[in-house]
Amino acid sequence: MSKVIKIKKGLDIKLVGTAEKILQKAEQAETYAVKPTDFQGIRPKLLVKTGDRVKAGTPLFFDKFQPEVQFTSPVSGKVIEINRGERRMILEVVVKADPEIEFESFDVPDTKSLTREEIIAVLQQSGLWPAIRQRPYSIIARADDIPKAIFISAFDSAPLAPDMDYIVKEYGDEFQQGIDILSKLTDGKIHLNLNADYPPADTYTKVKGVEFHYFKGPHPAGNVGVQINKIDPINKGEVVWYTYPQEIIMIGRLFNKGIYDASKIIALTGSEVIHPKYYKIISGASIANLVKGNVTEDEPLRYISGNVLTGSKIYSKGYVGYYDNMITVIPEGDYYEMFGWAKPGFNKFSVSRAVLSWLIPGRKFKLDTNLHGAQRAYVMTGEYEKVFPMDIYPVQLIKAIMIEDIDLMEKLGIYEVDEEDFALCEYVCTSKTEVQSIVRKGLDLMRQEMS
Repeated sequence: MSKVIKIKKGLDIKLVGTAEKILQKAEQAETYAVKPTDFQGIRPKLLVKTGDRVKAGTPLFFDKFQPEVQFTSPVSGKVIEINRGERRMILEVVVKADPEIEFESFDVPDTKSLTREEIIAVLQQSGLWPAIRQRPYSIIARADDIPKAIFISAFDSAPLAPDMDYIVKEYGDEFQQGIDILSKLTDGKIHLNLNADYPPADTYTKVKGVEFHYFKGPHPAGNVGVQINKIDPINKGEVVWYTYPQEIIMIGRLFNKGIYDASKIIALTGSEVIHPKYYKIISGASIANLVKGNVTEDEPLRYISGNVLTGSKIYSKGYVGYYDNMITVIPEGDYYEMFGWAKPGFNKFSVSRAVLSWLIPGRKFKLDTNLHGAQRAYVMTGEYEKVFPMDIYPVQLIKAIMIEDIDLMEKLGIYEVDEEDFALCEYVCTSKTEVQSIVRKGLDLMRQEMS
């Protein structure tokens, strides 16, 4: 076994509603959507209009900055809505699915003789190139870059996160095929990072062409940014790529079958889900069929595509995000609590032991979205450093971003981080500061300055 990398700083938030390991094929959703807002740093240009017929793999829009990168439909059917937000920003391209899915066919030559350029062309045409992202900036990888390495986080340590070993256990051949394809995109190593707390699935341990690393510790041990920081940190001018197991399986299917098969497994989780379990769906599906009759109706609910720390708010008929492997449903928390600070707080989770729930170790909590206080002055408390395991000064970096000091941001490690790396900092923040949005602002500013 490879050396175990121990993460000491972090925080496991134990919530009610973990998905039971029961896999059910979900009833096909009526509608599916591809959301440009899932992809950082792109400017979408539409290729379809309302009423157009599409197949699975038909381009819906492309990126004006990288016109060769296509974003394709996960299903066949009819484009019924193009939803826009402020300044006519495209939010969703919605397709009403056919009962039987038809696929675009992609010409995939023999994989053994494929060149790097041919692989990239197929991935870009099929809509799977966005599955590969890069650090710095956590944007879709640029095809003209040669990454020094590719990182794969094979487990998720976020609250209520799905068991990725359970998800991939039946897809060993597709996973190996995907790894073989990725190996032709870099001259460096492919780092496969596993959870040291339990024996990993055979899909991972039997794969060839990767270097194994094992991580042990609390969240964010499963974050790829933390893993990069501990294995091979990014210096100025360097680029690494990263992706995740289900995306690798989709890549393997593409080069096996010549079609864009966007099938994936997600976990439906959260305290308000009556029967939390795993579902096989097609990427971009509406969650309406999953939650109908399967959530409590006693109070307003928050539907989240992703986990409670970094996920995106959606509505009860909203759509699964491109990169998300879970849907979480928790109480909305739209209430005021009089003298909440004076109560014992046995039902509240507190990092600082401000309430008495810490006397019951191992307890799982039913938490909502209530902030339990208003935004306050941004002060240094030392709380960030307790949950931030990277070799970076988090508060100093945040303040450098706030004042838009480019040189200082570089010196403090802006190239290594992503919003999700600061999610716990935002959770424990005494000032109730939206740290993740500040980090994204800093990353966007650096990308503009360096382009």
